[in-house]
This record gives sequence, structure tokens and C-alpha cells, in this order.
Amino acid sequence: MAGSDTVAPAAPDTVKILIAGGFGVGKTTMVGSVSEIAPLRTEERLTDAGADVDDLAGIEEKNATTVALDFGRITIGQDLVLYLFGTPGQQRFWFMWNDLALGALGAVVLVDVRRPETSFAAIDFFERRKIPFVVGVNGFYGDHPYPPGEIRDALALPEHVQVLLCDARERDSSRDVLIALIDQLIASAAGANGSGRLTGPGR
Repeated sequence: MAGSDTVAPAAPDTVKILIAGGFGVGKTTMVGSVSEIAPLRTEERLTDAGADVDDLAGIEEKNATTVALDFGRITIGQDLVLYLFGTPGQQRFWFMWNDLALGALGAVVLVDVRRPETSFAAIDFFERRKIPFVVGVNGFYGDHPYPPGEIRDALALPEHVQVLLCDARERDSSRDVLIALIDQLIASAAGANGSGRLTGPGR
């Protein structure tokens, strides 16, 4: 309306975040627990045909797997919306990671302390591409037998990588991990350009 002093609110920043890690570490669970929309899932049932390539040691109860991606959304504040992309964990689907990483500002690498070696590839992937990440130690059944310092040493992580204990089934716990990553990205942006403002895909 002419002469109106009303100013339209600015559109929120949209930031792409990856949820990555090995097979069966809880990526689909985390996206589902924290997403404010019904998450998009591309799961297929595990069958005998994959018995020779799917290592179910320690996760014998698992009966489905992500074959493409998981997608969810969470609003952190009035000016910040996260788009969450869960990566497939099985090695035969890793070729998709490069495409999923396009435009991503950061990542959460989930680790199962019962099988920490399953997340080494994800850590290496983000280190090589210089994509900032935090490590979320998913305590299955609420169990956290090791402190963050011991987990950091076992994964040979540098000091600047945050190691956070979490439960991927719990919304608040998953949200806290994402907020820790966002705080890290904002601090990095402030140091780089003085604005402290994140620039998401297409912005």
C-alpha cells in the first residue's frame, strides 16, 4: 500500500546440513527425531541378497537401510532454517555423497561407540573437502560408556572438532548437536568476513 511504513520481514537464511556416518549409526533416526516436517525417507528392507555386503555385526536388529537420502527441516530461529540431508551409510551407496555435499555448509558425523570404525570414512570425507563438522556420539539406549576425550583420541580428531554426546532418538538432544554446529559455523563466518551471517545454498 502506498505510503505504508510496513516492511516485509526478510526471508530466513536456509542452510544445508549433512547427517553422515557409517551403516546403522542412527542418521535416519536423528533426521526423523528433529525434523518439523514429516521426513522424506528412502529406506528399503534388508534382504538375504545383501548378506555378503551388509555388515550387521552389533546391529543385528536392523531390518531396513537408506538407499538414497533422508530429508528433514528444522527452524532454529526466525532467520535461520536448516535443511537436513541424511547420507546413505553402506559403502556401495557412497558414490552419492559428493552430490549430497554440494552446497552443504557443515555436517554432523554420527558415531556408534560400539563400532567407531564405521564412521572413519565420513570423517575423512569432510576433512578432505574442508567441510566443517561436529561429531555426535549416539548413545544407544541412552548409554555413554566413554567420555568425549577418549572418543576424540580413538578417532584421532583435532582439538577444534567438537565431540558431543547425544541420543539421536531425542529431539532436544539432536537439536543441541545441530545448534553446536551452527554456532561453530557462525563463529567461523564472523572471523572470515566480520558479518557473522551464514550464506546458505543459492544465497
